[in-house]
Amino acid sequence: MNQTANVSAGQAPDMKLFWGCFIALIATGFGFIARVLTSNEWGTEFGLSQTQIGEINGVGLWPFAISIVLFSLIIDKIGYKAAMWFGLVCHILSTILIISADGYGLMYVGTFVLALGSGTVEAYINPVVATMFKENKSKWLNILHAGWPGGLVLGGLFVILMLSGLYWKYKIALILIPAVTYAILLFNKKFPVQERVAMGVSYKEMLGEVGAIGAGIIAYMVFAEIGRLVGFEYLGWIGAGASALIFFAYTKSLGQPLYIILLLIMMILATTELGVDSWIPPLMEGPMRPIFGDNAGGWVLLYTSLIMIILRFYAGPILKMVGSPLRLLALSAFLAALGLFFLSKAAGAAILIAATVYGLGKTFFWPTTLGVVSEQFPKGGALTLNAIAGMGMLAVGTFGAPILGYLQDTTIQRELAKHDAENSTNLSETYVIDDNRSIIGGYQSLNTDKVANAPEGDKEVISGVQAVSQKYALSRAAILPVIMLICYLGLIFYFNSKGGYKQVNLGGH
Repeated sequence: MNQTANVSAGQAPDMKLFWGCFIALIATGFGFIARVLTSNEWGTEFGLSQTQIGEINGVGLWPFAISIVLFSLIIDKIGYKAAMWFGLVCHILSTILIISADGYGLMYVGTFVLALGSGTVEAYINPVVATMFKENKSKWLNILHAGWPGGLVLGGLFVILMLSGLYWKYKIALILIPAVTYAILLFNKKFPVQERVAMGVSYKEMLGEVGAIGAGIIAYMVFAEIGRLVGFEYLGWIGAGASALIFFAYTKSLGQPLYIILLLIMMILATTELGVDSWIPPLMEGPMRPIFGDNAGGWVLLYTSLIMIILRFYAGPILKMVGSPLRLLALSAFLAALGLFFLSKAAGAAILIAATVYGLGKTFFWPTTLGVVSEQFPKGGALTLNAIAGMGMLAVGTFGAPILGYLQDTTIQRELAKHDAENSTNLSETYVIDDNRSIIGGYQSLNTDKVANAPEGDKEVISGVQAVSQKYALSRAAILPVIMLICYLGLIFYFNSKGGYKQVNLGGH
């Protein structure tokens, strides 16, 4: 049976297909939140540093890019249903691996497989929805991506409320619920022919939209992380150069300049959203505990995610009110910067207000960027749409999440050394390990085993230093959306000079 079906003009979209894609995205949110909300448990059980936890959080994101980009190159040939089944197998296998983990290694591998499955899910749901609703791409991609925070909220409520007293491995098993659900909904569905294919745009033209520069940037991020894992620091540059040369030899294109700019902005955007989200629970745990009790940081993350769900469903009216997707992105960057800055300064109930502003800011980042790409580069088909998402996951997984952990570890070491100098103690020498390495470089971290058995006085000092390090990480993260705001204002000016933002339609209509 043919697994695709043309969506002709006037034919109503298959909403059951849409909701199946929506629940598939919920499954990816489940996987993310289940790991994040249990990170303190498995991190303590395995004796991991904050940077090691950040690396595992990161590998839950950057392999996403491998599967989403690779499938985007072949998905029109193999069909969306093949991608759906591959994603399902990864979701199930990763759950088994994670709950079997007994240390850093298997936890890392299981999280890697989970990210591959999540990337595969986005590899087919984004082009499917962009094709189904080709006249309202930004609106419906925002609604689709309400599934991500929907998974965060549903999974978080299960973990915090219904299964709060259970061992963390049982909580991870929750991923199987939405995974099986989307498999049941999608297994007999016909998927639409992607817009590029339907309009006869060639494969070579699709690759040319990304071009040599785009391919080089994406390849560098992939091979740099692989190089770190195998101990070959130059692999990133070799992979980037080879990929760029191959792309240019075949397409004779450097890539669309606007697309390259959006690709670079996405690196900052993803770290602002997903990188910070990876650390919101541990960062907010202490300050919000007097208000929310246990799992306070998790409640803050769920609260901001609920904001995202509601607003994304109303993306259509909001886009009309603001005027264009780029204006919405500029407004979002401003609010995110404001929210993160005040999160780094606020205390008590004021943290909730700052978190609200941050939640408002991050709501439209990801899906609206996908909307802009699908509207401006329809010739790029599934590749340009999914490569931009893959770039985001690469950036936050390779650099973003580990950097936030690195900032905390280095700040803790510095503050403990300062405390030692002022109080004639030796806490830094006693509780800090100095032989750790990450993609960012060498760093020093707390010895979690020694801290757990430390005298109460030492624990109190270390807890205060950790609070300082968490605030510092958030204050530095606030710089990222400021950079984004400047970029979006520049793009708005560019489009205004050309008569305003307009969607590009294949066939000229």
